[in-house]
Amino acid sequence: MSVRTAGPARSDLVADTALALLAGRGMRGLTHRAVDEAAGLPQGSTSNLARTRQALLELAVRRLADREARVLALHEMPDPRAGAGALADALALATHRALTRHRDLTLARYELALEATRRPELRAYFDATGARFREQLAALVTGMGSTDPARHTLSLVAWADGLMFSCVAGSFGAEVPSLTQVRAGLRELLDGMLGT
Repeated sequence: MSVRTAGPARSDLVADTALALLAGRGMRGLTHRAVDEAAGLPQGSTSNLARTRQALLELAVRRLADREARVLALHEMPDPRAGAGALADALALATHRALTRHRDLTLARYELALEATRRPELRAYFDATGARFREQLAALVTGMGSTDPARHTLSLVAWADGLMFSCVAGSFGAEVPSLTQVRAGLRELLDGMLGT
């Protein structure tokens, strides 16, 4: 097996492997040695790239943000003038992707979020990487005429996060709502917020 060269390809390999380990083994299963073994890298490769556990976690968070941006498809979000239905469609598709095709990525995010509650330096990093989605969502609800964009953004994020947590790690783990069901829930929420 050939080893990838240093640089972005090696960094992505290490970060993707770290995310896979987090989803499969949890936080205790994430070690530099475990990443080397799972990625097929020579021993010490991960340590050379991310010297400390904090550095490894930051690398994973940065990669998580990049991969989730593709799952959430920020470039697919509608123009605010398209209305609540278009936003419900886009958010439902992003949420459903996270629940189905990218379930392991969502699980890794919850592992990192919980670890961030115990590591203030990771919390700051974790929150900063997630800000771009929250900011774009706030701009969308503002453009749709929200009377309280900050509160409405929090409500939308909390609704989607709550649904994802319940279906990925919570008491509804055996049930995945259909895209139609996710869209219906989001449309009810948006209609109540925006009075549409």
